[in-house]
Amino acid sequence: MDKISFKTDIYMGKGALNRLAEWRNKRIFIVTDPFMVKSGMINLLFERLHESNEQYIFSNIVPDPPVEVVTEGVEALGTFQADLIIAIGGGSAIDAAKAMKIFAKKILDQRDISFVAIPTTSGTGSEVTSFSVISDKKKNIKYPLVSDDMLPQEAILDPDLVKSVPDFITADTGMDVLTHALEAYVSTKANDISDALAEKAIKLVFAYLPRAYKDGGDLEAREKMHNASCMAGMAFNITSLGLNHGIAHVAGAKFKIAHGRMNSLLLPHVIEFNADYKPGYGKEESNATAARYAEIAKNLGLPTSNARSGVRSLVQAIKQLQKQLHMPQTLRDCGVDQNTLEEMREAIAEGALHDGCTATNPRVPTKADVIEILNKVFQLG
Repeated sequence: MDKISFKTDIYMGKGALNRLAEWRNKRIFIVTDPFMVKSGMINLLFERLHESNEQYIFSNIVPDPPVEVVTEGVEALGTFQADLIIAIGGGSAIDAAKAMKIFAKKILDQRDISFVAIPTTSGTGSEVTSFSVISDKKKNIKYPLVSDDMLPQEAILDPDLVKSVPDFITADTGMDVLTHALEAYVSTKANDISDALAEKAIKLVFAYLPRAYKDGGDLEAREKMHNASCMAGMAFNITSLGLNHGIAHVAGAKFKIAHGRMNSLLLPHVIEFNADYKPGYGKEESNATAARYAEIAKNLGLPTSNARSGVRSLVQAIKQLQKQLHMPQTLRDCGVDQNTLEEMREAIAEGALHDGCTATNPRVPTKADVIEILNKVFQLG
């Protein structure tokens, strides 16, 4: 028996930010990053908040928020005695706010505080998930946190907030959306509802990510990618993820590669591993996961005469999408040399096997399997 709950109210589309005007007489703890403040984008929030509110801005957020920043935020949150947390920014701001919220409740014994998430990138889906990732910079480790207590009460998806995102970040975050949706679709916990969300998100990525990358001012493409990110997040919040994220959490931290980009590098190779796909035209062999990937290929209108050809078509389509987005396709392209790979791959493999996301991967990997995937990501173009 599966239980599916959607606890976050979603306000979406142009003008969705106006929802903020309905929060009144609150002490609002705002979690954001320095760019949002320096660029003046934070004013889009202030222009809509009612004058009866009091605000405190915590803007020390950095990519892959470290434990120290979260701790600093918890202390500030406790001192301010907030009624409402608003996280506005990319996945790092939202993830950090989630961690602050749950630790403030546990450590400071605070009451449960209302929480609104406003993403300014289309990638993590963090605004609708019970997941957060924080980092230990000294150990180069990312720690996934999972708790329904971190789920935002509301999510606001306004395309005006993402139209100025640079093209390379649009590419990285967009490929993160695709990875979320594909991993949710083949997860061991997948069901009809998560499938529907994942399928739609995948179609939207292939249709609109190249447009959003080419023209950031294309508000239709921006809105569709914002929605795709949210739907993929809802899907994997039901199913969890898989080996792709299990490796990416560790390898991204070790190699200092952005999360979405690391997922993109791994994606074709993890698909081939899960499908037990081997290039060539030998005897047709496939497993249930290969058939699932072939369903996605068919939904995208790709050649799918059988499961094997469907997997091949999907992998080729992903590589073509990467080229359209001018993304690196190997670790070597990202500046990782062979000595660094050889030095770190054992630790990465061990960390990936212990990552919580790997538990729902459709094929159980070994340490040798992960090392082989890393070698392929390094060597193949």
